[in-house]
Amino acid sequence: MRVHLIKRQAIEAYVADHAASKRSFEYWVTAIKYADWETPEDIQQTFGTADLLGGGYDRVVFDIGGNNYRLICKYHFGKTKVHLFVCWIGTHAAYDELCGHGGQYTVFEY
Repeated sequence: MRVHLIKRQAIEAYVADHAASKRSFEYWVTAIKYADWETPEDIQQTFGTADLLGGGYDRVVFDIGGNNYRLICKYHFGKTKVHLFVCWIGTHAAYDELCGHGGQYTVFEY
């Protein structure tokens, strides 16, 4: 199924504020555009370093730009497409801080 990226504007806003991340996020968005997923495991086929968060949260953490950035998305597999909702974007260091507080399961900053 094709992927419908929700809150793409959040990525665009992040890139506008962090110019060094532009190429990395452009690559990621292009990969999403051509992705064809049927199961959550297919996300990991497209992005080998993606981490599926457990506990029924339906979230995935993407390593972007050689692990310089992290992107947390919530996913939902519908009948005709996959909805991928941007929840959080930041540096790897900011993600580590977020994880230290258990926040990766509760964020919706964008």
